[in-house]
Amino acid sequence: MHAAPTTDVLIAGETLIDIVRRLDRTQAESPGGSPANVGITLGRLGRAPALVTHVGDDERGAAIRSWLDASAVTLVSAPTGRTSTAQATLDAEGAATYEFDLSLDLEASGAPDAAVVHTGSIASVLEPSADRLRELVEARRPSALITYDPNIRPSLIDDAARVRQAALDCIARAHVVKASDEDVAFLLPGVAPVDAAREWVAAGPGLVVVTMGGDGAVAVRDGSVLEIETPRVQVADTVGAGDTFMGALIDGLLTAGIAGPGAEERLRGVSDEVLQQLLDRAARAASITVSRPGANPPTSAELGA
Repeated sequence: MHAAPTTDVLIAGETLIDIVRRLDRTQAESPGGSPANVGITLGRLGRAPALVTHVGDDERGAAIRSWLDASAVTLVSAPTGRTSTAQATLDAEGAATYEFDLSLDLEASGAPDAAVVHTGSIASVLEPSADRLRELVEARRPSALITYDPNIRPSLIDDAARVRQAALDCIARAHVVKASDEDVAFLLPGVAPVDAAREWVAAGPGLVVVTMGGDGAVAVRDGSVLEIETPRVQVADTVGAGDTFMGALIDGLLTAGIAGPGAEERLRGVSDEVLQQLLDRAARAASITVSRPGANPPTSAELGA
């Protein structure tokens, strides 16, 4: 009998069922949620992720549990109540807009130790989960690399100022931040992505990456700016692209030894050359996801070296 793998990445946030409506009026349901997609990406890349989330004791919850298990993601959740949903409507370019029905009663006590702790998206800015995730990050920060993706969903926001401040507080507590240009537009209106990244680095993180869809991404650290090109592919849709980028970047940082106690110092010491390679690989992973429908990140075999 083989022992269960040690958790190397602890992820905390929402898991839900994506109900995708396309222009041809067809509709399909599939498991998703930004933090869960990061977990799926890491599991497919050979990591041992654990996910603190809420999953209902209904048919949709059963589908989520099977989906996570298939990619070796350990679920930290007692199945109760209903499973959250997100209705995604796709436009002609495959971009999605969302309507949510959420249950965010997460319980992080008893979560396993890990070298990386990732949080983000809806659960990091809405209660009751936001307060619990703050406590988790503060407790784990001395012993783990903290990564964060705001993944702002404007359709859920009834108090923009409060949500903006909550996300900025999360950014300041993280070591690595990955945000989209849409996140920047909400959090720092009128500020260019590279300038936003510089401002956030000054507030605490050792690395901030802003993705800009087909226009690539920009990464800022103290003293340097790196540009990342987006590989050209035929886009099926953009669902899960940013989550795949985040998961592949975490995987690369683990490979480079930037995790666990002392991760902040090692992040400062890593060369621009190594960091560029990790970011380019993350962009390549995201390009594979957008080339096929839904949040379907690549395996390590598909991504290659």
